[in-house]
Amino acid sequence: MPDRIDPKDLILFALATQKLSRVITKDKVTTALRAPFTEVEGKSGAGELEERPRGRGLRRAIGELLTCPFCLGTWIASGFIYGSIFSPGFTRTIGSIFAVSGAADFLQQAYVKAQEMNDQI
Repeated sequence: MPDRIDPKDLILFALATQKLSRVITKDKVTTALRAPFTEVEGKSGAGELEERPRGRGLRRAIGELLTCPFCLGTWIASGFIYGSIFSPGFTRTIGSIFAVSGAADFLQQAYVKAQEMNDQI
């Protein structure tokens, strides 16, 4: 086990965890993965859905996990940390993909807001 995790990796993994947890729990594209455990309630943010868990027991527990980006984030973060120990290069690559994608989402939202402000002038 390493004595510590590099602070740059912690920042990378935090950004990647945020994005990956949103993709798994909210994105329309992953609806099919959540479908056995959740029911769609309606639209949420841009490209996102609001869902609720279905069923009982283990099915409901999985549904709860798959509808909560904060809950799932803990497990994703654990995967990145353990991955950094056992396969650091691969883990940083995957983390980088999701971190860049998450940063791009924020830039897209900023662009849309700037366009809206420009249209009001």
